[in-house]
Amino acid sequence: MNHEIFGRAFAACPLIVVLRGVRPDEVVAVGEALIAAGIHILEVPLNAPDAFESITRLSALASDDVIIGASNVLDVDSVLRVQAAGGQMIALPHVDPTVVAAAIAAEMAVLPGIFTATEAFAAIAAGAHGLKFFPAEAGSPAVIKALRAVLPRTVPLLPVGGMTSDGLGAWADAGADGFGLDALFIPGATAEECGDIARRFVAALSMKVA
Repeated sequence: MNHEIFGRAFAACPLIVVLRGVRPDEVVAVGEALIAAGIHILEVPLNAPDAFESITRLSALASDDVIIGASNVLDVDSVLRVQAAGGQMIALPHVDPTVVAAAIAAEMAVLPGIFTATEAFAAIAAGAHGLKFFPAEAGSPAVIKALRAVLPRTVPLLPVGGMTSDGLGAWADAGADGFGLDALFIPGATAEECGDIARRFVAALSMKVA
């Protein structure tokens, strides 16, 4: 089951890298650099250029503790297309029980986007394997602390958006279990540059949890 692979990948490194704007011709080199830097979870947003082709190519890097998925998944058809491309994980910017159910039926890990306790419990009831607190820029660690106080510990809670390596500590102290990162890939950056940024985030996280 892919949610079990997600669990192993998340335990190895609870950082999810969102490859916004990545192209198929660069995605494998970038993915290899990020994995070499210690990243175990990679997502291609479906609004990236030729996203399904990128997922197809990137899925060759999947392993027992590296999982490849898609974000910005809005409908059931997209779930099935991600699955056909070799993706193992679905992330939504919102809570749509129909899309969540389709991902679960396809044996994929699924992480809906939530911002309130109402949305979080709806996502959990639908079967979510993790919750993305999105957009984190519009919230604060205090919101995470309040959510973490009422949500079950078995479901990871990850702020997504605007994360910096220097800022991980405050969110982790508030109860964040991991992070979604959209700063590790910038269109035009080389694979080596992406790897260097990833190492800074991995090191910052290691210092926090040590």
